[in-house]
Amino acid sequence: MKKGIVALAAAALLWTGGALGQAKINPAVVFDMGGKFDKSFNEGIYNGIEKFKKETGTAYAEFEVTNEAQREQALRNFARRGNDPIIAVGFAQGPAVEVVAKEFPQLRFAIIDSVVELPNVQSLIFKEHEGSYLVGVLAALASKTGKVGFVGGMDIGLIRRFACGYEQGVKAVNKNAEVYQNMTGTTPAAWNDPVKGGELAKSQFDRGADVVYAAAGGTGLGVLQAAADAKKLSIGVDSNQNYLHPGSVLTSMLKRVDVAAYNVYKTAAAGTWKPGLQVLGLAEDGVGYALDDNNAKLITPDMKAKVDAARADIVAGKIKVANYTDGNACKY
Repeated sequence: MKKGIVALAAAALLWTGGALGQAKINPAVVFDMGGKFDKSFNEGIYNGIEKFKKETGTAYAEFEVTNEAQREQALRNFARRGNDPIIAVGFAQGPAVEVVAKEFPQLRFAIIDSVVELPNVQSLIFKEHEGSYLVGVLAALASKTGKVGFVGGMDIGLIRRFACGYEQGVKAVNKNAEVYQNMTGTTPAAWNDPVKGGELAKSQFDRGADVVYAAAGGTGLGVLQAAADAKKLSIGVDSNQNYLHPGSVLTSMLKRVDVAAYNVYKTAAAGTWKPGLQVLGLAEDGVGYALDDNNAKLITPDMKAKVDAARADIVAGKIKVANYTDGNACKY
């Protein structure tokens, strides 16, 4: 026990830069299933740490998980090599982080999309329901049929949170709107099945939907492609996916995992890294919606004014977006 306390005390001095100010770091990252070039969640992380690398010249070690058994092994391998801090990408890595962080209390870990309550772990989660509410508002404003869709990846509470927020935004604009929902599957394979994503989107288009929101990692690429092929509208997720099909992607729900990952390394290098929980929503610019040259013609000034007003009301507390994973039912 005394050893652990001494190790944590020494680590705390190192984490804050000690008397020397800037700390030299040896960072690492374990990407989630789907790979670092999924054009969505993982790629957002990649973009953030690449930005840090380019700014500082500090290289990072990396590993891309391809099966569930690799998570704990990859984290432990980096820890044994002295990598610090280590970013674990995705809620599924939570149990592995808890095990390995206990074994290496002198090292710093960060987990994206999960909460691990340990003194050397930083937990970063997002209010996806708030960002999804905004794109739901835009979907309803853009829809001509009053029918919109949602395609999720793995059927878990996190993705239900996206769907719940989205439906609330849609119903705030059009209480009579129909929102079709499909999940791709119940295993991690659901994050990387663009063929099935496309099929689910097509089925929703066949039922009258003219805007479909994809929160499904690599699977969502099939949704965006199906929408472009059908001359319908899609909504991307996590990273800005507007560029993938200009004129067809209405917007993208931005989940700023790039900023979160960048800040993990940046604060570690600056000696200001702190463990604990960080919850990032609209007020913290942790989520939002994308507007650029690729979708500017799809979002009218009136649409922009209405979605920005909704954003302001959420930040001010005038609109309370129900959070599915808090046990709040989606009631409109």
